Amino acid sequence: MSLIRFFSRLIVGLIFIFSGFVKAVDPMGSNYKFTDYFTAFGLDALTSLAFPLAILLSTLEFAVGMALVFNARKQLSAWGALIFMGIFTPLTLVLAIANPVTDCGCFGDALILSNWETFGKNVIILLLTLILFFGRKQKEKSYPLWEQNLLVVFSIVFSIWISVYSYKHLPIIDFRPYHIGANINDGMIIPDGAPADEYKSILKYEKDGVVKEFDETNYPWQDSTWVFVDSEQIKIKEGYTPPIHDFSISNETEGDITDQVLHDENYTFILVSKEIDKLNEESLPKIKDLWMYALEKGYSFIALTASGTQECEDFKASHELPIEFYNTDEIQLKTIVRSNPGLILIKNGTILDKWHYNDFPAVEELKGDLAAYSISKHQKLNIKLVFISITSTLLLLICLFFIVSRNSRARK
Repeated sequence: MSLIRFFSRLIVGLIFIFSGFVKAVDPMGSNYKFTDYFTAFGLDALTSLAFPLAILLSTLEFAVGMALVFNARKQLSAWGALIFMGIFTPLTLVLAIANPVTDCGCFGDALILSNWETFGKNVIILLLTLILFFGRKQKEKSYPLWEQNLLVVFSIVFSIWISVYSYKHLPIIDFRPYHIGANINDGMIIPDGAPADEYKSILKYEKDGVVKEFDETNYPWQDSTWVFVDSEQIKIKEGYTPPIHDFSISNETEGDITDQVLHDENYTFILVSKEIDKLNEESLPKIKDLWMYALEKGYSFIALTASGTQECEDFKASHELPIEFYNTDEIQLKTIVRSNPGLILIKNGTILDKWHYNDFPAVEELKGDLAAYSISKHQKLNIKLVFISITSTLLLLICLFFIVSRNSRARK
């Protein structure tokens, strides 16, 4: 039984760590998901709580997972895991049946599961959690309480730091289809042989004042007393959906220019603001400088928004902004960049760079070829991330080594 508890603790802990981490690196994604939930269940008044709940959820998940893996605060971590699974297992069952939101967001954008897949996953985790919970009082050699508390505090601080950093800049790991290096054209392609959506036709006929529904297998084609009333198509099986869909660029003046932008072999700066009235206005001076830089270099500079035409015209006039605005689906804009405004650089449909408004580059930084600038910048960033990852991993391994060594000496 001790071996079963050990592997249960390890599996549940690692799942909690992974789930908390992928949410922490993209707090705005979790914020949008909470907002979707509140809207779907008619709780629009709670949408202001979405962002704090996003931070709280990822932090608690990560901390509980770390405590389980390192066997710290057994009672609290077992209770924490049970409370999590006790809440989310029945919730995901409701989501699977009602399907108000197609993706629960339990693993952020790192791993997309259907609601039924999520429910099945939660049932398994709940069973493992129950093993941990009912075995939480088993006596085991442990390490000092202050070390256990230090580990939990470190986990909380680490998770919050990642969330705050990713919110003020951009997610340190981008799991979305619009990540740097992705080609938007390729992301919209449906492969040959990919399964298509399957539909079922429902035919409504009336007889003697009674309307009855039929399908292709049993409709009353031999009984002329039935009078056709209506028909509808019901989707019975989801087909292949490309990573990027519902993406378009258009306005009332020029119409749809999606292909023109995505096949432009020159550089194009795209300013992204899902709601123009909530755009961070402190970024406007840099936006104007970058627009002027693009004009001088012969590059395109456009803006995408989900706001209305008149609202955009009023904003341009009041802020003396000489940029052409185009409409794009709001969900796509929220997926492209987690910033309002955000900026992306593309060439021939490939995303070369992305910026949060806190990190918009000064014109002086954009010297030479922009592709070379982007590659150089991200090589430096990757080196920093690798250094941080290796350092964090070594520290955790050292902690684990001391814990195992201490327990081994205690048993002897």
